[in-house]
Amino acid sequence: MVTRTMEGTGMDEAPLPEKDARLLRYLKTLVTALTVTMIAGFIVLIAVIVMRFNAEGTVPLPDQIALPDGVAATAITRGPDWLGVVTDDGRILIYGLDGTTLRQEIAVTPGG
Repeated sequence: MVTRTMEGTGMDEAPLPEKDARLLRYLKTLVTALTVTMIAGFIVLIAVIVMRFNAEGTVPLPDQIALPDGVAATAITRGPDWLGVVTDDGRILIYGLDGTTLRQEIAVTPGG
């Protein structure tokens, strides 16, 4: 039988009814299971993130991209075998993955 203590209250220990003791054990089990599940889920989430960032086959952006003189990049995107650079003068420049070979230039005209 489970007894409850009321330390510092001046009350004697009173036995906890068996029904309440079973309910308390059940709740403790549920809380423990939830805690273990949350910890395991967090570990799996961290592992997936780490594996994704360390995945083979990802090609990083080059250190430098050969832009024309006087042009600044406003956005960069990477395709499977190309880099797209949006410039501040209204063009999209398509480069090879090395960042030096200009493949295509697209002029963006304002819509109206």
